Amino acid sequence: MSEGADREAPDAAPRMSDTGRRLLDADRVRSLGILLPFIALFVGLSIASSAFLTKVNLLEILDQQSSTLIVAAAGTLVLVAGGIDLSVGAIYALSAVVSAHFALVTGAGFAIALGIAAGALVGLFNGVVVTMLRINSLITTLATSFVVSGIAALVTNGNLIVLFDKHSFGDLAQTVFLGVKTSIWVMLIPTIGLGFLLARTKAGRYMYAVGGNAQAARLAGVRVDAIRVMTFVASGTAAGLAGVIDTSRVLSAAASTQNTTLAFTVIAGVVVGGTSILGGDGAVWRTVVGILFIALIGNGYILLGLNALYEQITLGLLLIGAVSLDVWSRRRRV
Repeated sequence: MSEGADREAPDAAPRMSDTGRRLLDADRVRSLGILLPFIALFVGLSIASSAFLTKVNLLEILDQQSSTLIVAAAGTLVLVAGGIDLSVGAIYALSAVVSAHFALVTGAGFAIALGIAAGALVGLFNGVVVTMLRINSLITTLATSFVVSGIAALVTNGNLIVLFDKHSFGDLAQTVFLGVKTSIWVMLIPTIGLGFLLARTKAGRYMYAVGGNAQAARLAGVRVDAIRVMTFVASGTAAGLAGVIDTSRVLSAAASTQNTTLAFTVIAGVVVGGTSILGGDGAVWRTVVGILFIALIGNGYILLGLNALYEQITLGLLLIGAVSLDVWSRRRRV
């Protein structure tokens, strides 16, 4: 081969453009942005506390976060498709009291089904209002949360519904199988299923397309409204299942306004996990890591005897950092 050919070979080889490198860097940061801090926190707590890296503690974390993980997995779909659902806390409470109310007079299976169905119906309502009336999803779901909370209060008349003698209802969350509570096993099914739906199916690809550019997706033949309704139904159903699981765990339910904090925790976990608040980008597995990252922070405060009041400050700063990372990665794509 001639010397001239040798000089031309490097120039002929394909080079990655600056835009391509920026996209690759942004995607790498988004993918690993939560995984590396999670590993660091896990290792740090393992060293700092002998009680952390034990089967009892780790399973307790999964048990306590099972409901939140289910709701967050579905919430990822909503955010990826360009929406947001602030009503999950209210749906959670409604499904809890509906299932508990009917468990007093019917079988456990029927009561559980009604509780989950109540969540699905509210999710369907949210989706229809957002798509047909063209009302912003944040406003729609915020308004829905007030309505649903009021309905839950009417169901209970402001009282606590107690199911201490309904042991069959408690089997959903309290039974132990292979050394692990059924609440964790139940959590795995929808979480893995929703992750597969988003990552491996045509509907999942459509969700990314709708969240990235709804107008372009519509011109490409995607049924944008149907996809958005699907995500809200999934979110409502997941919140309903979460409410039923926690009712089964404690065998009681109440229309407490404290359940509204679930919406913040879910959104924080989804965003911290790397799902874009603006839509079009995200993954359920990253949401799982994000929720568990927040859970480890809370667990660490308890095990290390730190002032729990600082936990909220930590979570707030963490959320700001996650959103800032999202903005940065999007700018790198431009």
